[in-house]
Amino acid sequence: MDVEGLYDSLKIENIVASGRIAEALDIEYLSGVLDGCVLNKKKFPGAVYHMKTPEIALLLFSSGKIVMTGISNKDEFQEGLSAIISQLQHHGIETLASPDVVISNMVCSYDSGDFINLNKVVLTLSHESVEYEPEQFPGLVYRIDDPKVVALLFSSGKFILTGAKNLDDVKLSIDYLSDRLRQIR
Repeated sequence: MDVEGLYDSLKIENIVASGRIAEALDIEYLSGVLDGCVLNKKKFPGAVYHMKTPEIALLLFSSGKIVMTGISNKDEFQEGLSAIISQLQHHGIETLASPDVVISNMVCSYDSGDFINLNKVVLTLSHESVEYEPEQFPGLVYRIDDPKVVALLFSSGKFILTGAKNLDDVKLSIDYLSDRLRQIR
């Protein structure tokens, strides 16, 4: 396969970002003024806000911290961050001049196009990095140290990669796994 087409089947499934956007947030007030924002302190210590544009979910905490999830790309992350800051300011909430919100996790899927003999992978690769209990779960868990990514490998040739903070780390993980799997075929 040519290098240009190597990542054609790579798909971002979810991006999670987290950080601080204000010194404090009045989440009780926000749950009353933001359409789609719900607060139930008996179940969860933060407000859950389902933003419509872009369509992402946010967890808002009284500490001024937020978690953004359901993001599909970097542009949507920036758009969502700008939108929440704008909405907060519109409702009289003072936000930080430089919000410290970064991508903390990416979940991606990838199809290698090749069958993977998971039993052979278990027997060949480092046992500290591999977990495989087919009676419990059909995928093999492979922990990569650098970059720090966890990959689920399926016999169909599909991978689910999580823990990366950027696409470069995802691609490095795919390259590493593809190389390791080629060695044991």
